[in-house]
Amino acid sequence: MQASLTQIAQIRVFADLETTDQLSLQPYTVVKSYEKGEIIFHESDSLPAKLYAVASGLIKVSKTATTGKETILRYLGTGEIFAAPALLGNGISPATVTAETDCEIITVERDALLTAIQQKPDIALRMLVVFNNRIQQLHETVHGLVSERAIIRLARLIQYFATTSGTETTPKGERLKESLSYYRMARSIGITYEECVRLIKSINSIISYHRGGEITIIDIHKLNDIADGNIE
Repeated sequence: MQASLTQIAQIRVFADLETTDQLSLQPYTVVKSYEKGEIIFHESDSLPAKLYAVASGLIKVSKTATTGKETILRYLGTGEIFAAPALLGNGISPATVTAETDCEIITVERDALLTAIQQKPDIALRMLVVFNNRIQQLHETVHGLVSERAIIRLARLIQYFATTSGTETTPKGERLKESLSYYRMARSIGITYEECVRLIKSINSIISYHRGGEITIIDIHKLNDIADGNIE
């Protein structure tokens, strides 16, 4: 099924495309649906030369070690592009992509994308900014795993989601709009589930955790202190 003009327009790197440009791309798009938990592609899969983007829902990008331990690299929602090597690299998936919720994925043929870029060079710039930011985030994650305490990484993870996904003010504090389960946090910062539970309990005067991954920041200043490494 082809993508609708609305679906094309919500892909962030296609922001501000004129309707005529969207119509030119439309014949070269495909939308495919995936159910929650379904693998979109595995690490090391060969990827066709296309742009991949999330039309709706949420996907998880992760890697699995030879020991079987999964590390979550990121979650991506509606409008986000992914699978850079399909366009800019060797065409091999560097990670496993899973539907975290029921979702739809849009693909755009590479040649059609290049034609669009010729007309709107800003598309290429936006793509490079997205992929460069992710490389920087990955470097920071690797650095943190090597040199920073787990409690610091945890605080920074909560800070990140408070900034990117937003919060809602409650009588108790600022509640994250994004749900963060113990498993998700543990796999995002390279620790065990049990250690994550222990760390969350150790700062229960700073953040509040409720079943289902609901996190409320009670004391943002102390959370920032932890994230900055100002802890004993």
